Amino acid sequence: MKILRGDCTAVVPFLFLEITRLYLSSCWQRALSLRFQKMTKAMISKITQEIKEGIPTYLPEYHKPDPTLSHAPARNISDVLTKEDKKLAIKNALRYFPTEHHDVLAKEFYAELKKYGRIYMYRYLPEYDMYARPVNEYPTKSKQAAAIMLMIQNNLDPTVAKHPQELITYGGNGAVFQNWAQYRLTMHYLSQMSDKQTLVLYSGHPLGLFPSDKNAPRVIVTNGMMIPNHSSKDDWNKYNALGVTQYGQMTAGSFMYIGPQGIVHGTTITLLNAGRKMGIGSDSLKGSLFVTSGLGGMSGAQSIAAIITGAVGVIAEVDGDAIQQRITDGYVLKENVYTDLELLINKITECKNACTAIALIYHGNIVEFWEAAIKHNLKIELGSDQTSLHNVDDMGYCPVGYSFAEGKKLLLTDKVKFKNEVKKTLIRHVKAINTLCNQGMYFWDYGNAFLKEAGEAGADVWNDKKKDAYKYPSYVQDILGPLCFDYGFGPFRWVCLSGKTSDLYKTDKIASKILQKMHRKAPDEIKGQLQDNIIWIKNAKTNLPIVGSKSRILYADAEGRIKIALAFNKAIKSGEISGPIVLGRDHHDVSGTDSPYRETSNIYDGSKFTADMAVHNFVGDAFRGATWVSLHNGGGVGWGEVINGGFGMVIDGTKKSARKIKNMLHWDVNNGIARRSWARNDEAIFAIKRAMDANENLTVTLPSIADDSLINQVVK
Repeated sequence: MKILRGDCTAVVPFLFLEITRLYLSSCWQRALSLRFQKMTKAMISKITQEIKEGIPTYLPEYHKPDPTLSHAPARNISDVLTKEDKKLAIKNALRYFPTEHHDVLAKEFYAELKKYGRIYMYRYLPEYDMYARPVNEYPTKSKQAAAIMLMIQNNLDPTVAKHPQELITYGGNGAVFQNWAQYRLTMHYLSQMSDKQTLVLYSGHPLGLFPSDKNAPRVIVTNGMMIPNHSSKDDWNKYNALGVTQYGQMTAGSFMYIGPQGIVHGTTITLLNAGRKMGIGSDSLKGSLFVTSGLGGMSGAQSIAAIITGAVGVIAEVDGDAIQQRITDGYVLKENVYTDLELLINKITECKNACTAIALIYHGNIVEFWEAAIKHNLKIELGSDQTSLHNVDDMGYCPVGYSFAEGKKLLLTDKVKFKNEVKKTLIRHVKAINTLCNQGMYFWDYGNAFLKEAGEAGADVWNDKKKDAYKYPSYVQDILGPLCFDYGFGPFRWVCLSGKTSDLYKTDKIASKILQKMHRKAPDEIKGQLQDNIIWIKNAKTNLPIVGSKSRILYADAEGRIKIALAFNKAIKSGEISGPIVLGRDHHDVSGTDSPYRETSNIYDGSKFTADMAVHNFVGDAFRGATWVSLHNGGGVGWGEVINGGFGMVIDGTKKSARKIKNMLHWDVNNGIARRSWARNDEAIFAIKRAMDANENLTVTLPSIADDSLINQVVK
């Protein structure tokens, strides 16, 4: 509305109407705000009640699985469980519930067992939405317990979890709990816990609250700790179906998964260092092509990592739902999804020539793409495979010639034929990779058991046919091991429990400032790693959408982790950061994981098949200040192949938190460096010597290096 100067007759009524409108509007807004506050309080009260009650004494309404969500594939147990085993599985499941409900639940659980191969207890899905709430909204007697409740719910958030209603967070079968009764009971116990109690979790089962000490961990988690001779994949299928063990993967069963961010950063670091190794570029992969597969299991990380590094990234994925999820997440553009290989290869060539940073998706089998690349003489600089081959039994890998739906059907109806088709595909897969590598492509195993499974399938993947070494390295052997882990750099992470984005951005600034200060005084050996992470943390706000909790990750060594954590603690105390923070890491790190095909694949003294480091990490963290600790059988390369030790630690601005930071983070990293040093890794020897110089209380046994010529003279 335009009002002319001097037109008082127009102005007066207008002002009156506008003042009246604003008054009524403000009244309406106040009323609406009050109503919203009442509704919010009522909702919080209802959620509080449901959490505190644990397993209800009444039968809740049955919940069917939500068709809009991703669901775990049905598992074939026809040859796994006998009739007596099935009876035992139901008896085991009924232990959580009053006997008056057993008649209904027994039939229901048996139906789930037959249909899904597992008892998930869908009836007991919570009524409330699942996501990480601000920590002060959780009904607890212990602030530490509230933090753990937040982390659990974040791991089961549908925007974070792979199969949220099957309680599977990551890696195809990495579970937080086995069933919803375990979730409910755990949340109940956490709501009742004092700081003089410890909750014990056996593979998702809450054994109970035990008297403890305020300085002890609030939760002790173990997952899948099977007797070694009963730790095959078939054993997992059986005993998980019986409800007595579970595969916690790594960050799933430790409540420490923060969505794709960690994988994005790890992939980015790997690509940059792969480029340096191959002489492609020190800080950018412009004009280079990176090809991989497994968009679903890797949470879409490769697409963002390719763009961050400046590369042309091509990711093959057979599962249309996984592609759609990444489009919804904003990680992939719909117009960059291709089903026609001719069109895709033309687009790749165009983008390479223009040095365009882009993520292109092939909706189809990676083997088809590799073979098409050979046919068209496509120049590929970097290649890998990131399908979940450690989890073939749950459609972690789809045989060529089958759609994803067809593959799922075959797996369920004829598992033997499915596995034979997978073996044939792997032989064909490796043949294509060998051809491309002979043409100059640098290929590495991304720690998903690709080489292991290909080798067992009879593919041409062995070096000199001796079957004691692969043609291609694990990315840890060539890249992350010597360049990161041996120097103590790994995926340090934190979660702002206030739920405020502003707190997260403050932590970014604090971490960036500290890393820059460290970079100025750092030895040349680690300057590159520090610089990569300075760039990462400065750009994290724009590079990554926030998924789930307000969290962040960066690769840091012990010195960096301690200094950053102490600065966070100081900022919490001063009020600069408004609430406590959870510190943690991925288990894909320096010290927490013994995994001969991934994290410890660059250990060459014969000890890579031992698990002393991971167990000591778990125990050592427990008495040095961790809020919760975890020990797992299984990890990124599968059940029976890995032992993981993990932790979470709440810091709240106190002197006590500062002491825990110094003691625990120092051990959590240097335990691994010391082991790597004893394995005669040069970079680790350098790092542990620096650590001893910096702390007079650290004394580590150093190796004497034998002369190879002497050994060769003795052993002929």
